[in-house]
Amino acid sequence: TRRVSKVFTLFSNNNGGVRLLLGIFALIGAAVLVVIDQVIKFLATTYIKPIGTLEIIPGFLDFTYHGNDGAAFGILSSQTWIFVIITALVCIALIVGLFVYKKHTTLSRMACALIIAGGIGNLIDRVFNNGYVIDYIHVKFFPPIFNFADCCVSIGVVLLFIYVIFCTDSLRKESSAKKKQKKEKVKHEQDHE
Repeated sequence: TRRVSKVFTLFSNNNGGVRLLLGIFALIGAAVLVVIDQVIKFLATTYIKPIGTLEIIPGFLDFTYHGNDGAAFGILSSQTWIFVIITALVCIALIVGLFVYKKHTTLSRMACALIIAGGIGNLIDRVFNNGYVIDYIHVKFFPPIFNFADCCVSIGVVLLFIYVIFCTDSLRKESSAKKKQKKEKVKHEQDHE
């Protein structure tokens, strides 16, 4: 029973154990997304690269193999090492933030996991494909060709933006209300001594 108690204490809110566990789950989710990204890129290289383009929905969606040496959606091409360094730093910061930041919500953890997954997925490509990222999704009304990792980063950034705009203010208000309650409680206790 003592061991069970120690495990329970490790994952209690008071010592950050829950934060640790949820951070680990977010990283596992990111790892799964990286594997999915790399499998899709392998399939794109194996089956789409030899034929160039595979029409999926005529006039709307193609799978077109494209080696991209720029950022998401082909922006700033030929800046490989800048992207490698920035991507690595952002991923490291987000991974650390998963464990250090105390006010995460499910939304912010999902956002971080998506951004980390997309960043690492494209980072793997840059390091092992001579600076190129394998892109393959071509939506006809959107000229750039992109990939699953780009989608992860884009969705993660949107979720993080929603979190910052809508959740951080309510978290600040909640924190401020708790601090006010503590001050009032302390004052009340001092008044009654």
